[in-house]
Amino acid sequence: MDVPTPRSLDEAFAGLQFRPDRTPETADGEFAALVAPCGDGGVFVAHYAGNSEWERHRMGDEVVAVVEGTTTMFLLVDGEEVSHTMGAGELIVVPQGTWHRFETPDAVKVVTLTPQPTDHRVDRPV
Repeated sequence: MDVPTPRSLDEAFAGLQFRPDRTPETADGEFAALVAPCGDGGVFVAHYAGNSEWERHRMGDEVVAVVEGTTTMFLLVDGEEVSHTMGAGELIVVPQGTWHRFETPDAVKVVTLTPQPTDHRVDRPV
């Protein structure tokens, strides 16, 4: 077993280039980075403004914590979009298999604990 070591979130964010115009077609590597592996996924940081695609994680829950700024997360629950606006210091646990997306008009920094694989869709799932 590898011995765990602390990771600096400040250094992880400093290594990212802010993406001011995220769209559902933007590749993850353009605004996010892996900080540490965790189980079948990892701990990621992201710094962006804009809108994401729909995504879901079939292998487990995802934890999303806002470090700086605000974002609105939309979850697809029983065919209806449920929104939660989140600010710095808030987190949400997205249940396994739940489709979700983000709308972020201004800059946000988030840390996520994300299981893999991740399914992505540009259009709203039915």
